[in-house]
Amino acid sequence: MELTPKADAMLSPALREFSRYKISTQNRSQLTVDEYLLDLRIFFKFIKAVRSDLPTDGDEFYKIDLRDCDFSFMETVTPDEIYDFLSFLRFDRNITARSTQRKLSAVKSLYKFATVTGKIKNNPARDIDHSASKKTLPKFMTLNESEELLNSVNSEKDSKTKLRDYAIILTFLNTGMRLSELVSINMEDFDRDFTSLIVTGKRSKQRTVYINEAVKEAIFDYRDSLTEEQRQVKDEKSRSRHPVFLSNRNERISNKTVQWLVHKHLINAGLGYKQLSTHKLRHTAATLMYREGGVDVRILQDILGHEQLNTTQIYTHVASSDVEKAVHKNPLANFKPGNSNDDNG
Repeated sequence: MELTPKADAMLSPALREFSRYKISTQNRSQLTVDEYLLDLRIFFKFIKAVRSDLPTDGDEFYKIDLRDCDFSFMETVTPDEIYDFLSFLRFDRNITARSTQRKLSAVKSLYKFATVTGKIKNNPARDIDHSASKKTLPKFMTLNESEELLNSVNSEKDSKTKLRDYAIILTFLNTGMRLSELVSINMEDFDRDFTSLIVTGKRSKQRTVYINEAVKEAIFDYRDSLTEEQRQVKDEKSRSRHPVFLSNRNERISNKTVQWLVHKHLINAGLGYKQLSTHKLRHTAATLMYREGGVDVRILQDILGHEQLNTTQIYTHVASSDVEKAVHKNPLANFKPGNSNDDNG
């Protein structure tokens, strides 16, 4: 049975071989195989996007070519990357637990096929059970790590983009903006007092974002460092408005450039091992506001622009340090054999 053009498009020979196996050997329907391939395309696009610091949404994401995803490439995937994929589905894409489990089933089925047939030796999905899709939590930086990142950016010497990069990262960490929202900011979007601005989020939905003195000062410092010619740069695609953040070519900064500079500064700050991204800065902002600032979850919902409260509630997870403190508060924490608080003991 031949694959449909939809299922066959832009696939590697390895994925085609897997689909033929599902149809001919396991007698799966064409519809089932098409769904498997759709899930696997999203999976491998995510892996390639994260490794190359590309956006995980939008046209650039969907244009990622998978024809080089052979069995050798599949074997380089790590369990951590699969967990990151599950987190991406639940918290970035707002995919339901049931749909997330279905996508994990497709990944596990592919790797089981690859190992049973001897195509690869190690199966990174082997020990990941379906409950993992319910337990994954978004990655974020602690308060200390966030401060280390900002100090690292600010301490750079002979950097022509230090003020811009600092303002961008500080804005991410203070407002929880999405990448697409941040790069789209125009000077005209701010109110007269420069205390809030209007951003356009998913599905062209607009909301008000408030900024604090730290962000205001950082943006002012950056804009003051620009030449008069740079401050007059307009973007014809946004009704000739003035973009806040510019590239080295004096154009509106791109998603890819912001992703690259965030990645660079995370490495410079010694935080590269955490495998964070621009979207993880949004997670960090939300987590810090909830845990450190005591922001109510419903207010946090409005800040982040979430339509559903359950999307925001992922940030109410308990910190491991809080768990550790709770254990030490147990009445039996200092118990020793022979001791008793019972007067009659």
